[in-house]
Amino acid sequence: MGLLSLGTPLPWNEAYKYADHVRKHGIIQFLNIFNKEKTRRKTNLLWGDEIEYTVINMNKESRKARLSLHAAEVLHQLQEDEKNKENYNASWKPEYGKYMIEGTPNQPYGATIYDLITVENNMKERRRLIREKLNDNEIITSMTTFPTLGAKDFIYPPHLPTPTSGSSQSLYIPDEAITSHARFPTLTANIRKRRGTKVAINLPIYKDTRTPSPFLEPCPDSLAEVLKQENEKNKNITESERVSLLSKKLFSNIKNSNINDSLSLPEIVSDAKKDHVYLDCMCFGMGCSCLQITFQACCIEEARKLYDLLVPVSPIMLALSAGAPAYKGYLTDTDCRWDVISGSVDDRNEEERGLKPLKNSRFKINKSRYDSIDSYLSSGPQYFRNHQFKNHYHDEDSINNSCCSSSIHNDKHIPECCFLGVSHYKSKYNDIQLVYDEKIYKNLMENGVDDLLAKHIAHLFIRDPIVIFNELLDQNDKKTTDHFENIQSTNWQTLRFKPPPANSDIGWRVEFRSMEIQLTDFANAAFSIFIVLLTRTILAFNLNFYIPISKVDENMKTAQIRDAARTKKFWFRKNIIPCDSLSEGSNTEDEDAYELMTINEIFNGNKKKDITGLIPLIYSYLSSLRIDTNTFASLERYLKFISQRARGDLVTDAVWMRDFIKSHKDYKQDSVVSSSIVYDLCNILEGVNQEDNDALKKIYRTVGSGIFGSKSIFSSDNSNFINSTPFIN
Repeated sequence: MGLLSLGTPLPWNEAYKYADHVRKHGIIQFLNIFNKEKTRRKTNLLWGDEIEYTVINMNKESRKARLSLHAAEVLHQLQEDEKNKENYNASWKPEYGKYMIEGTPNQPYGATIYDLITVENNMKERRRLIREKLNDNEIITSMTTFPTLGAKDFIYPPHLPTPTSGSSQSLYIPDEAITSHARFPTLTANIRKRRGTKVAINLPIYKDTRTPSPFLEPCPDSLAEVLKQENEKNKNITESERVSLLSKKLFSNIKNSNINDSLSLPEIVSDAKKDHVYLDCMCFGMGCSCLQITFQACCIEEARKLYDLLVPVSPIMLALSAGAPAYKGYLTDTDCRWDVISGSVDDRNEEERGLKPLKNSRFKINKSRYDSIDSYLSSGPQYFRNHQFKNHYHDEDSINNSCCSSSIHNDKHIPECCFLGVSHYKSKYNDIQLVYDEKIYKNLMENGVDDLLAKHIAHLFIRDPIVIFNELLDQNDKKTTDHFENIQSTNWQTLRFKPPPANSDIGWRVEFRSMEIQLTDFANAAFSIFIVLLTRTILAFNLNFYIPISKVDENMKTAQIRDAARTKKFWFRKNIIPCDSLSEGSNTEDEDAYELMTINEIFNGNKKKDITGLIPLIYSYLSSLRIDTNTFASLERYLKFISQRARGDLVTDAVWMRDFIKSHKDYKQDSVVSSSIVYDLCNILEGVNQEDNDALKKIYRTVGSGIFGSKSIFSSDNSNFINSTPFIN
């Protein structure tokens, strides 16, 4: 969720006139914050998760599961409770879809081990708080994407798309599916208008035994109706004139105005491809759900270091958390949301996409504004104090009195300073061309910002502000950062470097954004806790994950391939432990070597190849904290789950959902996901999250009990029943 300002949003034909004004004052606001906060130290470790839930209407008689717009009313009730009730454990915000609810802890977690072991219960409490506000025929899910979003009759109450009017002009999704807060429909309309056409995403169809080849999507009813009306109205003009009028009216490239039963969608709309599923609006991406983690660092230098070292991890975590195998009622040959959401907000015009020479635009821009990051941010070695690995093995006294912010502690003492070790950054790692505003870069450098941070900000500011509120045009740049956040919050990248808000006690933060939402609270807690422990291990052992940005980009593409977590290899650094610490005497012939590795090797290691895994390093870090046996066992449940998924013993949610769909009695091996399949899927997931034994037994065969927590419901007596139980009785 981005900046939720209130006011009168400007349409694009007015908003673009103020783009330079917003950029100018956004930079002034950043400099004010930077100069005020750059020396801030002794900020405690604080962190939080963000989960985006989906409310589903369940019709038992027709066996239909549909997205429920009642979620907007539920959200309002939850926000009232948050405001009025004491000791309330959750905070609620709107998300892009009116059927979505964003939930976070009411207060951030802190630096103690106790905070970690409360995460799952907090997530369960959030789900319970939503559930108690729902109607009897509604459930709450945490799915990355609803499999029939955009298919016929996917929303309740029913609404029809309006392809010639409204914010999105989608052939599939009505504007009623978009949250009514002014930010969201304005974002939708202004992205479309700035781009000059509707967004266009094409996902390869999953080819099953009865999938037509070539697969050609049928023309949707909404488009057929428009063609029929326009042909009737414009009988006396030529075909080329009708096509031109239709293209303008539909904000799409139309190549055929005729409509009959023999014409498929790719034969009418040039953006639609054969053997692909066509998605045409922002809701297909921003209507997905994800799991995001934000950390407050002890200082700006620590935030920049964590930002950099989490960059190579972000595509790996995307693959490991994959949860999106179906779109618009079809199985697709991809497992993740990333390229869908990237395409759904791609506001670049033809010049910026390199389809035409630059004439009216300022830059050719290589990526969507929702994509992987383009440069590392390290401050360089001048910011860090050299120290040895051994300094991070604390005895009991140093745990209680340590000044090292890398530690998570098992008492209430919280470390209060920045102690970062050696920077491993080298300029060769930023190996792709960075497009940035040179005037803004020069301004930042002249005002004391270093080269890499200046380029990072100047790169963000090549974008236009998409939503501008008339009432917020003139601001006090010393008291607010709204203009800066306007552009910062609409650069949706794998990580976000977040300066402190104006006039706030909040410190420098890093937001980790690549992970997909998981189907269960246990799994969401496991991924959250793993990322937190990884950041502490990075700082404690001064780990080095740097590889070239170009290889990170390659990994982002690989991560979205079907079952990539088990079947693909990813570029990763071979020597992640500094040679002067743990790996004394090891081969340092090429200390910067990186190679293709399996996710199992990256997480669990490979002794034969001399690969140190992330999980063993986290265990080493935990052993230095002298945690009691029960607490260690609680954390070990989550680490074992991550380890087993990395090994492939436990499949990703995407793999399990695809298998569920293909094994369902109503599936015809034709790549079509019917509403009855989704209904049964949602029923089982609701049962799983309420720890219902029957649902658990049905799901156990492909996922395993570890994802559900430590309930010992699967005894040897049940094994024959479990192994013989079909997905749907």
